[in-house]
Parts: sequence; C-alpha cells; structure tokens
Amino acid sequence: MLDIYVDADGCPVKQEVYRVAQRYGLKVILVANHWMRHPQRDWLTLQVVEAQFDGADDWIVEHVAEQDIVITSDIPLASRCLKKGARVLGHRGRGFTEDSIGDALATRELMSHLRDMGTVGGGPPPFDNGNRSQFLQELDQIIQAVKRGR
Repeated sequence: MLDIYVDADGCPVKQEVYRVAQRYGLKVILVANHWMRHPQRDWLTLQVVEAQFDGADDWIVEHVAEQDIVITSDIPLASRCLKKGARVLGHRGRGFTEDSIGDALATRELMSHLRDMGTVGGGPPPFDNGNRSQFLQELDQIIQAVKRGR
C-alpha cells in the first residue's frame, strides 16, 4: 500500500491531494515545521517536525518507502526521495524521475548563482488553475502506474 507524503509548508495543492487520496483510499502524511489546519480524517495525519534547517525534508526521507509518492517543489528533497525509490511530483504537476533530476538540480544551481550575481531576479510565474489541473492529472497517472506495478 503506497502512502503520499506532502512537504506541506506552503504547498498549494493540499486540497487536491486530499480528494485524490480519498478516492483511492490512500494514506496522506503532511509534514510541516508548524501546526496547520487540516481535515480530521483517519487517512490523514500531520507530522510536525522541529523547525530546524531541512527538518521536514529529513523526516520525509527517513520515513518514505519505495513506491510511496512525495509531493514537493524542493528539488534536493526530490532527489533524496528518488534515491529511496519513491515517486516524486512537484506542485505544478512536474514529475521528477531519475532521468530528469540531474537537469533540475543543475538548473536550480545555475539560477541560484545568477540570482546571487544579480543577473536575474524574480521567481517562478504565479501558480494558476492550469498548474492545478496538470498536478491532478499527473498524480492520478502516478497512482495508476504504481498500482499496475510500473
């Protein structure tokens, strides 16, 4: 049985995860640095971790198992979870794989360097309904693939 771990601090798709998890009968573990309001359901738990650097990330990596699903936009966390055999999906519906994570890490590092130099500014475009729709589609596809054993 697969579980869904959500890097919950600032996650814009928690409601979507709840709906999909309930439909498939999956357990959801929200991992955050502080308490947050969430539906009281037997399949949904909130794990509050110490507010230390990467505390939530470390907890997720320690507990995630092969074929579990991790929802995060944190690329280094995605990389660590992939190494444990988990499936990883970003908030905007971008799935991370062993084939794509290297490019994502390199791009992240390059953009960080360019921002530090003052060459580029700003961040990603605003989160919109298209991102929400893409996320739902990809999450459903990942769950189906895991259930079929792929």
